[in-house]
Amino acid sequence: MKVLCFGSLNIDYVYLVPHFVNAGETLASKSLNVYSGGKGLNQSIALSKAGLEVYHAGAIGNEGLFLLEELKNSGVNTQYVKILNEIKTGHAIIQKNDEGNNCILLYGGANQKISKSQIDETLKNFSEGDALVIQNEINELPYLVENAKKHGLKIVLNPSPMDDTLLQLLPSTDYLILNEIEAAQFLKTNSNEDPVKMIKDLSKKIPSTKIVLTIGKEGSLYAYEETLLKQDAEKVIAVDTTAAGDTYTGYFLAGILNGETPEWSMKFATKASAISVTRNGAAPSIPERQEVLKQL
Repeated sequence: MKVLCFGSLNIDYVYLVPHFVNAGETLASKSLNVYSGGKGLNQSIALSKAGLEVYHAGAIGNEGLFLLEELKNSGVNTQYVKILNEIKTGHAIIQKNDEGNNCILLYGGANQKISKSQIDETLKNFSEGDALVIQNEINELPYLVENAKKHGLKIVLNPSPMDDTLLQLLPSTDYLILNEIEAAQFLKTNSNEDPVKMIKDLSKKIPSTKIVLTIGKEGSLYAYEETLLKQDAEKVIAVDTTAAGDTYTGYFLAGILNGETPEWSMKFATKASAISVTRNGAAPSIPERQEVLKQL
C-alpha cells in the first residue's frame, strides 16, 4: 500500500515573541529561525517516519529546493513535486510565545498553482487500496478528491485551514482528522462546546466517515458508528506546538493503515505528538518510529 500526500510545501519563518502581536502594535521579536514546513510536508514526514511508503505531490518555487531534501532525508518520494519558475514557494510567518503556543499567517504561493493535469499525471500511479492524505493549503481539492475516488483511494482529510468549500468533500472522506475549532466551524457552533457532543454531532452528519477529534491538553476522541473512544494527552513541557497536530495525524494514520486498532493508533499518535512538542521547529521536531515505540 502506498500513501500519497498531496499538499503544501512551505518555508516557515518562526519569530519568538513575548506575546502575540496586537492590532496596531509594533513588537520586537527575540529571535528568528527558518524551518521547512507546510502541513503537507509535515504530514508526509510524519507518515514516513511512522513507517509508511509515502509519496509527496505539490509545487514549490526555486528557493524551496531544500524542502525536497528535507522530504528525501525522511524517506519520502518527491517525484510528483513540480518546481515552478514564475512563483515563490509558499511560506508561513509564525509567532511563537514563551509558553510554546503559536499563531500562523500563511502565503500560498506555489501551493495554489496545482493544475488538473498535475493531478491526473500523479493519480495514474496509484490504485485501489492506496490512500490519499490532504489538507486545505492547496487548490483543486474537489477535482483531486473526485478523481482519487475513481482510482479507489482511501481519502483522509485534515481540514486545516477550515472553510466552507470543504463541506462538499465530506461525503467522499473515509477519515476526518480535525481539532475543536475546525469541528465547531463545520457544525456552526461554539468551539467551547463539549467535544464529546461535537464528535457525536459530526458522526450523525457524516455516518460513513471515521472521525478523530483532537482536543489539545485533553487528548483526542475517535468516533465511528457505535464506537466512541477517548485517549488522554501526555503531560510534557511544551516548547513548540507547531507540528503537534501534523505529527498526531501522521502517526495515527500509520497505525490504522498498517492494520492496528483505533485504540492503539491513538496511543501511538499521542506519544509521537508529545515528543514533538518538546522540540523546536515543525518538520525537525517529528520523531522516528523506533523512538516512539521505545517510549510507548
